[in-house]
Amino acid sequence: MSRNNHDETHDRVPAAEDQAAQEQAGNRSQSDRPAQRHSGHDGGDHDNGSHDHSGHEQMFRRRFWISLALSIPVLLTSEMLQGWLGFSLPPFPGDGWVGPVFSTIVFVVGGLPFLQMAWSELRARKPGMMALISLAITVAFVFSMATVFVLKGEAFFWELVTLIDVMLLGHWIERRSVRQASGALDKLAQLLPDKAKRLGEDGKTEEIPVSELREGDLVLVRPGASIPVDGSISEGESEVDEAMITGESRPVPRKSGDDVVGGTVNGDGSLRIEVGAVGDETTLAGIMKLVEEAQEAKSRGQMLADRAAAALFYVAIGVAVLTAIAWWFVLGWDISILRRVATVLVIACPHALGLAVPLVLANTTAMGAKAGILVHDRMALEEARTLDTIVFDKTGTLTEGEHSLVAIETAEDLDRNRAVALAAAVEGDSEHMIARALRRAAEEEERDVPRASGFEASKGRGVRAEIDGTQWRVGGPNMLDGLDLEPGETLYSFAQDQGEKGHTVVYLVRNEAVLAAFAMADRPREDSREAVQRLREEGISVVMMTGDSEDVARAVAEDLGIEEWFAGVLPENKDDRIRALQEQGRKVAMVGDGINDAPALSRADVGIAIGSGTDVAVQSAGIILVRSQPFDVVRILRLSRLNRRKMVQNLWLAAGYNILALPAAAGVLAPWGIVLSPAVGALFMSASTVVVAINAQLMRRTKI
Repeated sequence: MSRNNHDETHDRVPAAEDQAAQEQAGNRSQSDRPAQRHSGHDGGDHDNGSHDHSGHEQMFRRRFWISLALSIPVLLTSEMLQGWLGFSLPPFPGDGWVGPVFSTIVFVVGGLPFLQMAWSELRARKPGMMALISLAITVAFVFSMATVFVLKGEAFFWELVTLIDVMLLGHWIERRSVRQASGALDKLAQLLPDKAKRLGEDGKTEEIPVSELREGDLVLVRPGASIPVDGSISEGESEVDEAMITGESRPVPRKSGDDVVGGTVNGDGSLRIEVGAVGDETTLAGIMKLVEEAQEAKSRGQMLADRAAAALFYVAIGVAVLTAIAWWFVLGWDISILRRVATVLVIACPHALGLAVPLVLANTTAMGAKAGILVHDRMALEEARTLDTIVFDKTGTLTEGEHSLVAIETAEDLDRNRAVALAAAVEGDSEHMIARALRRAAEEEERDVPRASGFEASKGRGVRAEIDGTQWRVGGPNMLDGLDLEPGETLYSFAQDQGEKGHTVVYLVRNEAVLAAFAMADRPREDSREAVQRLREEGISVVMMTGDSEDVARAVAEDLGIEEWFAGVLPENKDDRIRALQEQGRKVAMVGDGINDAPALSRADVGIAIGSGTDVAVQSAGIILVRSQPFDVVRILRLSRLNRRKMVQNLWLAAGYNILALPAAAGVLAPWGIVLSPAVGALFMSASTVVVAINAQLMRRTKI
């Protein structure tokens, strides 16, 4: 079944990094910062769920530059660096205290955030990355101060400040990457205007905050302005840019009676919109909530990275102890042993490992949202790559969900275009789905529809009206039976053929003569055939499920190239069909409209709700397609595979680095003259972090 893993985030360590960063950033008020609500890679329990990554980024950036400036005197006065670089400074009073004093300041300014985060980890009895960083810098600081006041030996103040600088730089880069990867919510939040022009009963407008609007209010949206709320157009006609909501690149025509979505952009026309939903009830708010939940939810890959980081803490402690014991046997007690221990702890730090999965997931979520794919449950997205069967609901998913004119046949003395125009005129006052289909066909072909009068509808027997004094009728076989009329041979053959395809046939009658037959059907969506073909090419079995008759199901399936289908299935029995497929050992995704198909969506390994552009809060689906395009299912599979591929790459880049570097840090290569210092270890560790971040960002270049 589709699983929502959002609750599992509460099993994690409290967001120490978020807490410390917010404290150090000065706890800006909610009103002073943008509406960003993403969790960082440390995740966890949060009181309000709001995390300002820009504040964290600024804090680490500021502390990095301060620490770097304070580190320069320490580096310049280091005798080791002076020897390496071939320069020397003249003696000056107090030159021996430059290293201890400035290093202490750097330790407090730059190291304090890591110590605070480590304390939160240890207090929760879940030591990890921050505990390792803090252990490394604390050992370096304590040892160096001990050489000043107690021990004899060479301090490594320059290594300490360099280590802290590199850690701060790594965190700054990480936070910047997370902020950029999590930009989907920022862009969505910026779509809604702060103000709206409300129309009063006297027709005058007043500009008020959007938050003060209420359902039923009338707002004026001028050309080029953003639509502030969900609602329906009460007056006006325009084209609306819905790209950020539906992914549709071209503006969509909207007229009186049509629904519009807050955050979309009005075109050249002026619109008066009746407010239908504001605040948390809007489509945009629902999309933001789903994107946020997806970014905060834990995934299988993330849980693996968490376990690896926790295990690495104990491995690091063990390797550090073995390193100390081994070097003790080789050298006896020597101050350099602490150097080796510190280097091991730095190299073992799982900073890159902690960043590997969250950055991929954040990018995946953002890419999906941009393509109109909302990931409600990350586990569902990860499962998608393993699917071998996709079950599509027919009506409204593979098809448009409403009748359309698909074929016409006329008697010899009537032009087809004229027949459609006459039928549309007769059906002008009817709200029946057949009437709407005929009128829409006439509009699409820009046919000249004559004026009709005297409209009259007879239940089950069609409609009639007068055109230029002549009586015309439109209806099905029951109408012909009631009038005791028979269609000609051509029209009869046409009706038989269309009926075998599952199409509905209605007739146009003038007085006592049957002049035309129209075949109506729920037309497949434009990209349904391509979606089915592409899925089959990738080895995925495509199954169609419908409540329609066997004839209708067969006709649609053959038209789309689907070889397996279930007909006559009631909504309450759809989940039984999904279970039956799963019992055959198949990994099944269900694609439906998210309402009648809710049980089946929940039963499937992956539930995909389609056509939910104005109903995004479909809790039964793990993935939601804003655009009503079956081909987006193919994009889901591509996104899932890309997500998995980048996740595995990043885990290997992070963990593989630790596996190779730990022996070197322990001194295994010392006989060949290769000895890693703590500063060099920190530099290599930070480099792996940057590589992981870049690799995650590169996935945005892949077209799904």
